[in-house]
Amino acid sequence: MQYRLLRTLALVLSLVTLAACSSVPDRQATAIPSEVEGTHEFRLANGMQVIVRENHRAPVVVSQVWYRVGSSYEHVGISGISHVLEHMMFKGTERHGLGEFSRIIAELGGRQNAFTGRDFTAYFQTLERSHLELALELEADRMRNLLLDEEELSREIQVVMEERRLRTDDNPNAWTHEQFMASAFQVNPYQIPIIGWMDDLENMTVADVRDWYDRHYAPNNAILVVAGDVRAAEVLAMAQRHFGPIAARPLPPEKPRIEPPQQGERRLIAKRPAELPLLIMGYKTPVLRTASEDWEPYALEVLASVLSGGDSARLPRELVRGQQIAASAGAGYDLSARHGSLLSLRAIPAQGQDIASVEAALRAQISRLHEEPVSEAELTRIKAQVAAAKVYELDSLFYQAMQIGMLETVGLNWRDGERYLERIQAVTAEQVMAVARKYLHDDALTVAILEPQAQQHARPAREMPYEHRH
Repeated sequence: MQYRLLRTLALVLSLVTLAACSSVPDRQATAIPSEVEGTHEFRLANGMQVIVRENHRAPVVVSQVWYRVGSSYEHVGISGISHVLEHMMFKGTERHGLGEFSRIIAELGGRQNAFTGRDFTAYFQTLERSHLELALELEADRMRNLLLDEEELSREIQVVMEERRLRTDDNPNAWTHEQFMASAFQVNPYQIPIIGWMDDLENMTVADVRDWYDRHYAPNNAILVVAGDVRAAEVLAMAQRHFGPIAARPLPPEKPRIEPPQQGERRLIAKRPAELPLLIMGYKTPVLRTASEDWEPYALEVLASVLSGGDSARLPRELVRGQQIAASAGAGYDLSARHGSLLSLRAIPAQGQDIASVEAALRAQISRLHEEPVSEAELTRIKAQVAAAKVYELDSLFYQAMQIGMLETVGLNWRDGERYLERIQAVTAEQVMAVARKYLHDDALTVAILEPQAQQHARPAREMPYEHRH
């Protein structure tokens, strides 16, 4: 897929049957029928989702616990708290002390980590299959029994603040992107950076973090995704042993935070010590959860691929190699976002060119999409790329599990991934033109320009990280 996290899912495994779970009483868990082979879905009595994807090609298992909380759940004053809590989740419980979680997984030959996004926080392990139950035991322990020590929090906040300085404040491209998002949205919480604003980090307290943990880290706000050489009934039994005793908690009501219609172009000039200028353009667009017509996000996805789907796409072919106006140029769109999103363009001028020339070239590409249908050859190329990616993804258990968890946490259904290829294949040139005309217009546009300022030792420009790792 064109967007960052959601790739097509490929499932060629065996069909779940209720007989496989006949030993599990209904009062303990509910089996949810699936029309997709190899994928088994259950819900524990406490509300926790359990999704298992069987794949018996190698004795390996991927275990992921996803929480429906990320920076889009935050507000000014506590920005960055989801990411800080992710760090603190490795600080131990009464049963497993500081650093013990990571040590145990490493001694078993496994790998583990976590990441925070706008709409979720996820914790994962990759292990030999016989160690799955221990991983679930550890995750269940820290779901409810986390120790939040004031001294450890103070140290970890310093780590996060340094991470912010390195990845954002000292990175002119990332800093400009942060300013761009804060300007593009007024109500939509995607204006809040995942890493958090520095002042909020400096003033974050143990009470803040504990409250956030108590509010959001509950089984009825979590999804366990397991993929690999396992049997669904066995995974369900393990989940019930370790997560089942954890009581559900009342979840905080969520405000819709719907962005009001934009009524005019917004422009931002960002001045920062840097080596090269940068142009970012973003158009307000719907996503799967918000679109009035269900085909529109898929047409926007194809449109983004027309502009930036590999070396043969229009921006690298025409602006970088052809006209040589841009040193780099690309487009992005995230149809799986929880809130309304952006179709964004970004470019760095080639040597001897300026921002005005690059912006004019990008605007010409948008006008072309308004005026003439995408060629059949371009549509064929994009659809072939999607089909090839579908086959490639069969090789990654982690990636398949990640797509399931990500889709479910943003309020979609993992089955939406199964329909992705079919929906992309159905997109027509007329639909691509229709969404270009409807959404890619100046009244829905935000423009950010990085104007480099002189400095003694300019840092090289780097791309913004979309997630922050522990």
